[in-house]
Amino acid sequence: MLPCIAWLQPVLALLYSTMLTRGHTCPSRCLCPDHHTVDCSGRGLIHLPGPLPLNIRRLLLANNWIFWIPSDFLLLYSDLVYLDLRNNSLSQLEPGTLSTPFSRLVFLDLGCNNLTEIPSGAFGESRSLIKLRLGDNPYLSTVAHDAFLGLTSLRELGLERNGLSELDVRVLEPLPSLRTLRLEGNPWECSCRFAKLFAWLTENRDKLPTGEG
Repeated sequence: MLPCIAWLQPVLALLYSTMLTRGHTCPSRCLCPDHHTVDCSGRGLIHLPGPLPLNIRRLLLANNWIFWIPSDFLLLYSDLVYLDLRNNSLSQLEPGTLSTPFSRLVFLDLGCNNLTEIPSGAFGESRSLIKLRLGDNPYLSTVAHDAFLGLTSLRELGLERNGLSELDVRVLEPLPSLRTLRLEGNPWECSCRFAKLFAWLTENRDKLPTGEG
């Protein structure tokens, strides 16, 4: 046996053992009703809990004080399909933080936070994402024109009750599967850019909730 392989074997064995152990770990102060769900809602957390089961699929973190998401968060949790971060203290998103090449994320709720902008590539190319909720971020005033690039499966997008005075219509063009768009409650300003958005909304009125225009 080659010396380097012999040296690696115990390291790999330890890593594999750790992964198996973490696969059945429930973070303190949280509830785990099944092997794939971790519920840490309303626990007064200021950062993401850990360790999390590696096979986690649903992570509920609503009603905490979490202000930061590590950029490599999804690298270990590629099976995650449902992530609820409603009503936290997030103020910014680093591009790609909530996406990996193998991401299976289907539902993402970032409503009721302190986001100020949605930058280019914020979600990478999360091709599995179906519902994205960004409403009730009162300081959110900027959405990059390619912020949602690659979200080809996205059906529901919520941008209601934010601080948007304008929205580049190019934001919506890369979303071929979009079925529901919420924009109500923003302080829109009459401008050429808004005129283009209004024309798009008029042509896609079926995508707006009843009473929105």
